[in-house]
Amino acid sequence: MPGCRRLTMPTSATTNKPEDLIARLSSSNREAKLKALRELKNQIIGNRTKKLSYLKLGAVPAVVSILSAACDGNSEELYASSSSSHIIIQSAAVIGSFACGVDAGVKAVLDAGAFSILFKLIPHSDDKVVDAGARALKMIYQSKMAPKYDFLQKENMGLLLSLLHSESENVTGLAASIITHSCQTSEEQKVLCDAGVLTKLINLLEGTLNQRDASLESLATIIKKNPVVISMFVEADSGRALRATTGLMSDRYPRTRLLACICLTAIWKTSPSHLQGVELRMQLISILLELLNDPSQVGDEAPFALARLTSRKEDVQKLAFESGAIDKLCDHLHKAPLQVKRIQGILLALADLCSTLEICRSSILSCQVLKLVSDALANDSSEVRTAACFCLRSVSRSVKSLSAGLFINEMILIPLVQLLNDSSSSVQVAALSALSNIVVDFATHKSIFVQCGGLKQLVQLAKSMDPTTRLNAVWVLRNLTFLADNRSKEGIFLELTASTLSSLICDCEPSVQEQALAFVRNLVDGSVDSIEHVFTEDGVVLHAVGRQLRSASRADVCIQGMYVLSNVATGNELHKEAVLQQLLPSPSSNDHCVLLKFLQSNDSSLRTAAVWSIINLTFPSSAGAYARVVKLRSAGIYSQIKHMVNDPSLDVKLRARTALGQSMTFSDSLT
Repeated sequence: MPGCRRLTMPTSATTNKPEDLIARLSSSNREAKLKALRELKNQIIGNRTKKLSYLKLGAVPAVVSILSAACDGNSEELYASSSSSHIIIQSAAVIGSFACGVDAGVKAVLDAGAFSILFKLIPHSDDKVVDAGARALKMIYQSKMAPKYDFLQKENMGLLLSLLHSESENVTGLAASIITHSCQTSEEQKVLCDAGVLTKLINLLEGTLNQRDASLESLATIIKKNPVVISMFVEADSGRALRATTGLMSDRYPRTRLLACICLTAIWKTSPSHLQGVELRMQLISILLELLNDPSQVGDEAPFALARLTSRKEDVQKLAFESGAIDKLCDHLHKAPLQVKRIQGILLALADLCSTLEICRSSILSCQVLKLVSDALANDSSEVRTAACFCLRSVSRSVKSLSAGLFINEMILIPLVQLLNDSSSSVQVAALSALSNIVVDFATHKSIFVQCGGLKQLVQLAKSMDPTTRLNAVWVLRNLTFLADNRSKEGIFLELTASTLSSLICDCEPSVQEQALAFVRNLVDGSVDSIEHVFTEDGVVLHAVGRQLRSASRADVCIQGMYVLSNVATGNELHKEAVLQQLLPSPSSNDHCVLLKFLQSNDSSLRTAAVWSIINLTFPSSAGAYARVVKLRSAGIYSQIKHMVNDPSLDVKLRARTALGQSMTFSDSLT
């Protein structure tokens, strides 16, 4: 048409398709290759979606291949010396970006063989190449998937020391990252200290900002749960290191303040004598609460540090509560949207804060966050789901709230029961730990849990091959039967079956044995009808209890087993005789008398449980009591009981006197 111009694209223009960009990485033109690397780097930096997209297209092996060729000095036509360095720097930057924050990227980088190639860049003559390699390796070492560095090998320690003494802060930062990632045992901590690593890290506290932060992070790892290393750190240079770290809590940079708090927390949790005084703990709490407001990664990590500080420390939990920690954490939880890590950290901090004190639990409930915690049970992140379960576990320790039925409702129970079928075993165990509190002691609400399908899921998990899952499932079943009515007990027992219960009683894990026996103890506590459950299928459950009592070596297992028999002994004459057969050896056997062994135990709780069985077997109004007293006397039981009337344990002493008093009822018949 007249007046119209036909537009054509310049021949040099490039398309933005990822496939085309990957193809350009294979270009024989070094400038085109370098440009493609820069474009790829710019596209994936900070963009998880782009990283995953390019990972699927095989970008990482292509870039590692370029890096390998450049490092080997091959293809001289393609790589002049200066452009070779540029290629190496850009390739390393791309590899580091792929490894940053994405486990799939770390895996791809490691699978492609980049790890060893990047280490070869550290002694390079070009400082920019060295820095690029160090930065990429630091990104990899931020992931749990990174290979563990073996400090026990002499040549590895030599390399680590050379990295720490480098003038490049990226290289010293790499050394610190290696320590933070790989130092896991007290032996490794000692080896590092003996090699002078602790001294060098202390010196780096006076270095640049990056060196300071890297040093603090590594120091927290080296001193963690090691009082010997902590003493070395505290006493170094007449306390200079400790003063420097304490001073860094007031640094202008948020990350430095956070790391200083983490380091001091590690010292105080292991060796509190080095950091006495409530003022320091108050300062740590105040700084960590302030850092919650930081919009960066520091704010994401601050609640984790607060959780570590308050964990299993009731006095610190009280200080944190008085500082408004719960209100501030709950306020942050109400803010949306939040980063997944920040949600996880806040939930864990709340879980630790209300793990002991009722006033803290009440405070959380008054903040109206229970719905948010319930929503977190369905979060896409397994870490958040786990943290939500832990939070519920702590809050549900409140007897007052449990009795009010605050947790036995669809908002809480349905998502928790659904998590019993979660793809992550860690989430399953966390859900079980929350349910173990929620189902206890309040029989009127337990039917709701069964109606949700919780019982069927519990029974399936009780058969799990994973011992931790199995243990926690049986634990919930134990609490579910506590003070349950006969109808509920029968439903639970029928679902579990006698054969499965017998297997759990004889489980290879002593902790599972203990909880299975505790379940039976609750099952047979109460009416005669409840006791009948252990006599079904020819008494398979009762025989399993007897076998465990004769073979178990752990006192806690035997205690639960003895209370099972004590409860069964409150039943009718048939029940009492069956118990006596389990406790006394038959005349034809060479077995030791298990009852006598327990009466002589060093564990006062086991002695108490054993005496209780005698009391219930010989209650004077029982028709066969006299005959059982005769058998017990013949087995030497009462001779032992006489020695126990002055037992150092008051409980044992009182029960022994009761048992002896009951036997005296038949004294005329026995003489």
